[in-house]
Amino acid sequence: MNPSEGSYRGRLAPSPTGYLHLGHARTFWTAQQRARANQGTLILRNDDLDGARCRPEFVAAMLEDMRWFGLAWEEGPDCGGPHGPYAQSARHEIYRHALEQLRAGNFIYPCTCSRKDIQAASRAPHAAEDDEPIYPGTCRHRTMAVAGQRYSWRFRVPDGEVIGFKDVNLGPQQFVAGRDFGDFIVWRHDDVPAYQLACAVDDAAMGITEVVRGADLLMSTARQLLLYRALGLNPPGFYHCKLLLDETGKRLAKRHDALSLRALRQAGKSPELLR
Repeated sequence: MNPSEGSYRGRLAPSPTGYLHLGHARTFWTAQQRARANQGTLILRNDDLDGARCRPEFVAAMLEDMRWFGLAWEEGPDCGGPHGPYAQSARHEIYRHALEQLRAGNFIYPCTCSRKDIQAASRAPHAAEDDEPIYPGTCRHRTMAVAGQRYSWRFRVPDGEVIGFKDVNLGPQQFVAGRDFGDFIVWRHDDVPAYQLACAVDDAAMGITEVVRGADLLMSTARQLLLYRALGLNPPGFYHCKLLLDETGKRLAKRHDALSLRALRQAGKSPELLR
């Protein structure tokens, strides 16, 4: 649903794997402005599926730093709402149901390839802004998992199909399945749903009408549009923000500690100045 078609629902979806930086803040501020301009509702979702990197202290810091910056939300893990739970780590059964739906529709297959295997055999390099190499199709023929082997579940993309969408901020976008991106993981070998599946399922379940996020996720949007279609879900609209870059031209990441909201606040910077 696009914002013009009904009640606007936007979201903030940080991952508590480190301290939030200025790039996060600008995207979240844009999301809040979009929600307010459309007289809509803003939802906070804690995207904490990465159990190895997500830590409770980062969750507490995330909430504190976002409030300090001037962000406010109407639904979330701290205030509740009708679409909870608002932490992905508590929504496992919802993702499991979607996985079974994809299995029943023959959209996915078990894959035993490691990331090292894929990088060695990949037929094409991945884009600089995308962290997933194109899968060479090694396990595409499989329909059942092999006993005793670790495997993930991978989505079979329709090779050659153009996946297009109109981004509210950056205009028309299009990617070719099988060329720009390949079969992608929806469920990891450690029994954790992957980002693409969890994000699409949650945005649909929470009634999000527009996703505001960074331009580094444009290709993820193409992947998620395939998941929306396979699951029979209506996709939201998309607004991708240009990325903030450091002095070397690289996008900001959580390794940029000096530009974290926490460090900037401790240095005496004000939210007004940063905004």
